[in-house]
Amino acid sequence: MRLVKPRLVVGIIIVGAFLIMGLIVPFFAPEDPTAWNTYFRNLPPSRQHMMGTNNLGQDIFWLLSWSIRNSLWLGLLVSALATFIGVLIGMISGFLGGFTDRVLTTVMDTVIAVPSLPILILMSALLSGSTSLLIIAAVLVFFNWPWPGRQARAMSLSLREREFINVAQASGEGTLKIVLVEIMPFMLGWALANFINTVLVAISAESGLAIIGLSSLKDATLGTMIYWAMQHQALLLEQWLWILSPIISIMLLFIGLFLVSTGWSDYFATRRGRQ
Repeated sequence: MRLVKPRLVVGIIIVGAFLIMGLIVPFFAPEDPTAWNTYFRNLPPSRQHMMGTNNLGQDIFWLLSWSIRNSLWLGLLVSALATFIGVLIGMISGFLGGFTDRVLTTVMDTVIAVPSLPILILMSALLSGSTSLLIIAAVLVFFNWPWPGRQARAMSLSLREREFINVAQASGEGTLKIVLVEIMPFMLGWALANFINTVLVAISAESGLAIIGLSSLKDATLGTMIYWAMQHQALLLEQWLWILSPIISIMLLFIGLFLVSTGWSDYFATRRGRQ
């Protein structure tokens, strides 16, 4: 049985293309892609402007690369912090058990029970669209860490009964060392799949806020690109590339992340079954 599934390969190719487009291509932009009136407006695609220019005098291709860059950075930052915090707290909670476990579990359940979207909308509405991406990222981290925390706790509860944990305790290893050295390796495969899913959640949440004008409108993201295209009647002006390029990018990015997440989960489960 082949370990690497075709969908994992396809997903990695799609996500890899976005990483190149968002993290490498923007460094080659000849001008600030977010500045208005840098070029003549509404120019068609040409050698100088691959995807033409929009009604704001921006090069659509370079604006798209900059938007992908910011959306990726937001998703990766939120996912890294939420996964790390959640997995660490979940492992400690499950390993220690008792009063500590009850307190941490109550905190996780409480945060999970609070809906994040209404709070994000209210916060953004109060700040009148001037919310920074860092504030949005902090709120998303706060509401997303308990999900991996609950799952990591369940895995830790099972692992703490294993013989190698008893040996580690008998040898005098501290709690933190046991959690990081003995338990953490069993979490890595699952944690990576959770990391990818959280990237998707963070980007979709910010894009949704941006489209209705409640994100950081001064920062270019895939969502704010759609927002400004809608505000300046891109459809009526037949500026298809302006509004369709971020929409298609979001769709492709989500498909790529989904394929990587499910493909990696299958690969990890198959490999673990062979051991």
